Order: sequence, then C-alpha cells, then structure tokens
Amino acid sequence: MKYYPRNYNVFDEMFDDFFPKEAIYTSNVMRTDVYEKDGYYNLDIELPGYNKEDVTMEIMDGYLNVKANHNVSNEEKDAKGNLIRSERRFGSCSRSFYVGENIKAEDVKAKFDNGILNIVMPSKEQKSIETKQTVNIE
Repeated sequence: MKYYPRNYNVFDEMFDDFFPKEAIYTSNVMRTDVYEKDGYYNLDIELPGYNKEDVTMEIMDGYLNVKANHNVSNEEKDAKGNLIRSERRFGSCSRSFYVGENIKAEDVKAKFDNGILNIVMPSKEQKSIETKQTVNIE
C-alpha cells in the first residue's frame, strides 16, 4: 500500500507538468533591476506595453508603490460601418518597494522611456512628515 500525506491531491500532481508554475506566476510581473550609483538608488522597472499615462507612483508609510493599468480597445469597421473585428486588452500590475519612513516624494525622480520606468532616489533617508505622497513621472 502506498502512503500519501494528508494534504496530497492527485489532481494537483496531474496538472504540475501541464501548467508550469513559471507560466502562472510570472505574468504581469514588474521585472526590476536595483543598483546604487553615486549615492543614489536606481530602479529600472520593465513595463512593456504600457504608456507613461498608465503608470502611477506614490510613497506611503515608507513604501514606494508603483502601479500600471491599461485598457486598449481596437475596432475595425468596413466601408459600410459594419464591425469586422473588435479586440480588447486589459492589464494591470503593481509592486511595492520599502524605501524607509523618511524619503520625500520631491526627492524621488522618475522617467519613463520605451517601456522602462527609471526611478532615482537618494540612498540616505531624509526627514518627512507626510505619510502619503504622489511622485511625478517625467
């Protein structure tokens, strides 16, 4: 007789090879490179398919929160105005980075270029009183 642990599920095992975990858990993930240069932290976040207008950032309770949302709708009509094709694409993703309780929004600089969001912030904490601050993206 074969022993199975109490939490063993035959159906989970059947689908392990069919649906690899990498395919399930990596969709809409903001891949990020973090490095320090000249006393500043730099974050390069990949956001393919998003525009600058789709991205928002805020600092709240010591966390830098980056969110990206987009809704794209494409419709094609023939000469008579009949709908030939309609496609919609919706997507969103978010990520939070702990930056410390004392980082100010005005000290954080962000630039969006070709699907890459580059964020630069000082590596030393500075005093701040506000708990929620919006960061502008250039």
